[in-house]
Amino acid sequence: QQEKEDLQEKLKMREHLSQTSGKTEVTPDPSKNIDLEMKQLQCKLKVTEQIIHCILTVFSNSDVQCDFFCFRISRLERDLNMKRHLIEDLRSRLKANQENEKAYNETLESLERKVKSLTEDCSNKKTSIDSLKQRLNVATKEKSHYEQMYHKAKDELEKKDLKLYNLENKVIETECAMTELETAASQQLHGLAKQSGQALKTVQKKLLLANDKVEEFMAFVKALTTELQHSVQELRIKIRQAKKMGEARACKKGLSQESIQLAASILNVSTTDLKEILEVEDDEETAKTKMESTKDKEWLHYVQKLLEEQFPFASYLMDAILEKLNEKKKLVEEYSSLMK
Repeated sequence: QQEKEDLQEKLKMREHLSQTSGKTEVTPDPSKNIDLEMKQLQCKLKVTEQIIHCILTVFSNSDVQCDFFCFRISRLERDLNMKRHLIEDLRSRLKANQENEKAYNETLESLERKVKSLTEDCSNKKTSIDSLKQRLNVATKEKSHYEQMYHKAKDELEKKDLKLYNLENKVIETECAMTELETAASQQLHGLAKQSGQALKTVQKKLLLANDKVEEFMAFVKALTTELQHSVQELRIKIRQAKKMGEARACKKGLSQESIQLAASILNVSTTDLKEILEVEDDEETAKTKMESTKDKEWLHYVQKLLEEQFPFASYLMDAILEKLNEKKKLVEEYSSLMK
């Protein structure tokens, strides 16, 4: 009897476990605590096997009890098969959930990378927006500055337009005054033209007279310089002649044929050579005469050049004539001293 009561308690426990497993089958949640449920089912399976073993040992001698327990065993076996199928189904769901979780993790990583990239883009865009704001502020300041310059230039332009209008009025007034002045000037010029024609004729006559006087003056200067040069040349000739005459008289007094022969014997030369030596002085005098003639020609050329140059040339001409007069004065004094 005691064993029967124990068996009934075990059967009640089994029914309770089957009801619990039924509830688990009705509302399974494979995505939460699947491993824990599998362990619980395995424990229940072991308990069921123990119960079956006890039932077989207790009721092995009773046919009625055997039928009852066979029914219970078949029912328990059916429950056991259902639980096995449930375990396999949960395992397949676990595997599917693991695969889904892996795919979800990959998707999550991809989304995190995208979020990070978008965050960096947002940061860069924020920096760009700040830079654009600064540029906008600078552009706004420049705009206000240019607007002030525009208004200032506009005011100045209006002032200049007013000045231009006043100047145009003054120009018109000036043109009218100029027209009046031109009319008056043309009348005065017409009168002056008549007077200037007469004055021009008078000036032309005076100019012709002045040209004649200038030509006469130049002719006078040329004649004066030529005559002065001839006078100087004549004085030079007279001085040379006077010197020769004095030397000839000295030679006649101091030299004789014997003295010439004596001098030739002393110098160990012939009398002819001695005479040639004495005539060297005449050659020197000829060279001096040529040089003086060249100087006279240069002086005449200088005076002619002064007359042909532009004014003023009076001081230079006066200096040249005074130079020649002083030379003539010296020659006159020299000639006078020779003739004494």
